[in-house]
Parts: sequence; C-alpha cells; structure tokens
Amino acid sequence: MQFWTFLGTLLLGLALSQSPLTPKAALERLFTQQPPKAEWFAPVFLQQVSVAQIETILAQLSTGLGKYQGVEPDGPNFRVVFEQGIVPAQISLDAQGRIQGLFFRPAQPKTALTPAQLLAEYRKLPGQVSVLVLEGNQERLNLNADAVLAVGSTFKLAVLEALRQQVEAGQRRWSDTVPLRPEWKSLPSGTLQNLPDGTPLSLEQYATQMISISDNTATDALIAIVGRAEVEKLSPRNRPFLTTREAFVLKNPQNREWLLRYRANPSARAALVSQLTSLPLPDVSVFAGGPVAIDVEWFFSTRELCGLMAKVQALPLMSLNPGLANPADWQRVAFKGGSEPGVLNLTTWLTSRDGKQYCVSATWNNPQARLDENQFYLLYTSLLNTLK
Repeated sequence: MQFWTFLGTLLLGLALSQSPLTPKAALERLFTQQPPKAEWFAPVFLQQVSVAQIETILAQLSTGLGKYQGVEPDGPNFRVVFEQGIVPAQISLDAQGRIQGLFFRPAQPKTALTPAQLLAEYRKLPGQVSVLVLEGNQERLNLNADAVLAVGSTFKLAVLEALRQQVEAGQRRWSDTVPLRPEWKSLPSGTLQNLPDGTPLSLEQYATQMISISDNTATDALIAIVGRAEVEKLSPRNRPFLTTREAFVLKNPQNREWLLRYRANPSARAALVSQLTSLPLPDVSVFAGGPVAIDVEWFFSTRELCGLMAKVQALPLMSLNPGLANPADWQRVAFKGGSEPGVLNLTTWLTSRDGKQYCVSATWNNPQARLDENQFYLLYTSLLNTLK
C-alpha cells in the first residue's frame, strides 16, 4: 500500500530548453489529452511504469479531486489544480521532449481548514472514523480516539516494537541473519515473496522492508522470529495475532468454511489458525472490489497506535517512507499506514524544527463500500498542515 505516487526516478533534464515540448506543456497534456500515449514517455520511464498504470493514476486524481483546472508553475516545479485540491508535481523531459521523470506529491487543500472544520468533515465520512492529534502528551484533536477499528498494515508497528524490545534486551541483534522460509511467503504488498527460499536476510532488512514498503512476507517472517506470543503481549485484544498470510487465507472465497469457523468460535481461533498453512492463498483480484471480511483484521485505537509509534519512531528505518508528510517541512518524520478495501489508517510522528513532537493518527472503516481514499488523504494532509 502506498499513499503517494512515485513514477520513475527523477533524472536531471537534458537540454530541456531545446525540447519540442516544455515540462509545463507535457504535464498539461497528461490531463487534457486522454488516454496517455506511450510515445509521450522515455523508454527509461516505461521500464518502471506502464502506460496503463499512468492512466489509472490520472483517473484516480480526477475522481478524487474533481475537474482538472490547470497547471501552475511553483518555483522549478508545478502545481496541478483541481476543483477540490492541488497536487504538487515534478516532471523532467529528455532531449526529445519525452517524460523521463514524474513525481506527484499528496494532494493539498485549496484553502486551509481549521481543526473544527476538519473534524466536521471527518464526521461526514460514512462508516466509522477515529482521529487523534497529540502534541507531546497533550491532545490537540480527538474524534473517537479510543474507538477500536481495523487498521490494515499499521499493525506492523506492534511487530516492530516486539523486535525492538528483544534487540534492546540483548536477545537479538539487528545484524542477525535468518534465512527466508517458504511458509513465511505471503501476498504483496512487498517483494520478498519473490526471493528464493533460504535467502539470508538480516533482521534489519526484514524490518526495513516491513515498514518502508509494507512487505507482508517480511512481516510474517518477523512474527515467526520474535514469536506470536510476544507480539500478543503488546496487543492482547488481537489474539491470535494473525500473520498476513493467515488473514489472506481466511479471506479467500475458496476457504469460506474456515472463515465461518473462525467467526463462530473466537475461543478456538488459536487452534484453527495453526491448521491454515496448507490452504491456498487467494488471487489478488479478490481485493479489487469492495470490502472482504474486514472482521479478519488487526484492531487498534488511534491512541494505541500513537503509543506504539512513540516507542519505535526514533528507529532510522521509520523515516524511509514519510507517507503524506513533506519531509522538508519537518526536522524528522516517521510513518506507517495500512489499507484494504473498507479499511484505511495513517499514523505519522512529526518532529518540528523547534523540537516539538506530534502524533497524528486517523482511521476509517466502512464494511459496506470502498473508501474514497483521496478524500481521506486530503483531510489528513490538511490536518498535518495545521501543525506546521
């Protein structure tokens, strides 16, 4: 799961002044001439991102932010203006005027909203919403902060904290190497499932993949390594503490009898999950539609997530993926988010230039329909902006 879009690697522009097309015109064309064409992009770009992916991203922006209104210069970069928000963008062209680098930052509101206005907007969202903003130990904003909701991959903060505790206690070292086992392999997000069985990886590598790209296989490996019971100590509510593979197996329509058994007898779940190893994973297309059994999840309040984030935020790996915050605005950013259809959480730890520390956590659940993620991202970005 990603909450910003990185399209290709931004490269230095080559002879842009001689390009047949200016960067601004190339950016405008993406939103005014549909669908995008392969010849608009340099081969180096298309090696990383397909035209179909670009088309999907452009459609998502328009769907979430309303009608496209234009492109404005913003220093060396640009702002793509829509009815309901502004998307900061960077673009570079090769000597033939083809796009070789493109980067869209999270959408920003056109006008700043007050905390009270933001709360009112959060309350309008269908389903259940929880929001907490802390400055140090003081609450700056609270909307159902103690409500326990599904949080998707943000649960991985608990796995990381269990590992951090064992390292701090001298039981393990970040440099310890553990071969990748086949039974740990799960569905994406992530890439470790594609590595050969037995690939040696350090605990730091597993943890970095788990947090920076939300690698599910890395997560399941760490649950096995630190011990499920140790993670459960940090969240007794989530017993048994599911691996991502176990959750996917239970959500697989082919395994519906097992899902019904899981739901019917909570006291027997620990014994049941031990029998899921041989059952098939679903195809990823299962999650292309609406919510799928979001009672099979990991449940935390935003207050609990801020508590976990406070314990792990200082680890260097927590800053590799800043989420929706702009690192240039802060001394330091730590982030973890999670999502599946019907579930979305964003949790960010921020250290300001003057040393103030904030935690901003927001969760949205709706078991009846897919979520308007762009709307949620826009509200969250607005919330972060109130702290700058």
